[in-house]
Amino acid sequence: GRPRSEWTPAQLDAIGAVDERGSASRRDDDSVRPYVTIWSVRLGNNLYVRSAYGPDGVRYVRALASGRGRILAGGVEQDVRLTHLAADDSAQSQIDAAYRDKYRNYAPAIVDTVVGEAASAVTLRVDAQTLDG
Repeated sequence: GRPRSEWTPAQLDAIGAVDERGSASRRDDDSVRPYVTIWSVRLGNNLYVRSAYGPDGVRYVRALASGRGRILAGGVEQDVRLTHLAADDSAQSQIDAAYRDKYRNYAPAIVDTVVGEAASAVTLRVDAQTLDG
């Protein structure tokens, strides 16, 4: 589908400014799993995350299965929708560049886990969950 987000500019600025954020997926009973640390990037009005552990990473599998979660970053705590982004989506190269730029002070071997072709296959768009959907 077409990229969309219900984030406010203030939320995007706050979340985009922090290197690491807490991310939690929801269980089948709608309870929230404990927060884990994850890297994210902002591209325009959208936020994206990628699995550093590939398609079999347990957190990625859970997030993809539920499609819902919660984030905590930059003073923002928000329920979210998680949508898989196709590996051939035109935004993928820009997401790579955003990760390389934002995390340039980290070791290249670490950054390399969230950029490139393999990482493109495990990209999720993170949208603010609104009351209407």
